[in-house]
Amino acid sequence: MDPREKALIERVLAGDSAAFEPLVLPYRRPMLSLAYRIVQNAEDAKEIAQEALLRAFKYLRRCDLERSFRNWLYQILVNAARDHGRRRGLESSLRSADPLTESSPSPEAGPEAAHEAGEVRAQVLDCLDGVSPKEREVFLLRDIEEMGVAATAEALGLSQLSVRVHLSRARRKIKERMKQSYPHYFGSGR
Repeated sequence: MDPREKALIERVLAGDSAAFEPLVLPYRRPMLSLAYRIVQNAEDAKEIAQEALLRAFKYLRRCDLERSFRNWLYQILVNAARDHGRRRGLESSLRSADPLTESSPSPEAGPEAAHEAGEVRAQVLDCLDGVSPKEREVFLLRDIEEMGVAATAEALGLSQLSVRVHLSRARRKIKERMKQSYPHYFGSGR
């Protein structure tokens, strides 16, 4: 765990609740973004991210100071999103790009490259509705949030092997959907 995060957690646990804000501030936007990708509704995403932060504060004593705080927060967020889905009786579906945080190439690449990268990202996310919820979660954390296999496994409470299997299945299904929906990316003979 990052020494700064560890110190902030220790301050919160010692009664300094004001230390919680700087602890979670770097994660607010990424958490909101991930929540949006899971539920595809801005208001629900805000509610889920807020619930996850409340749970993190309430259960901060359970955080293992030897492990990643980010992964622990993401695990809480994913669980809050699952609970939200169960409460609503809905299964999450992702059909559009995340308007909160579009990733883009380096500024030197120019506006055309940035637009194209955002378009491809939107198209990949559009193809996610053909994967299972577990595959979706693994794909989002591993390939979109760029977490490692071990970190993804920890955040989702899965084995590393399970993460690899779900990721492989998700990528295969997404590739097939991409071939059907956007054949121009694959050219002829592939």
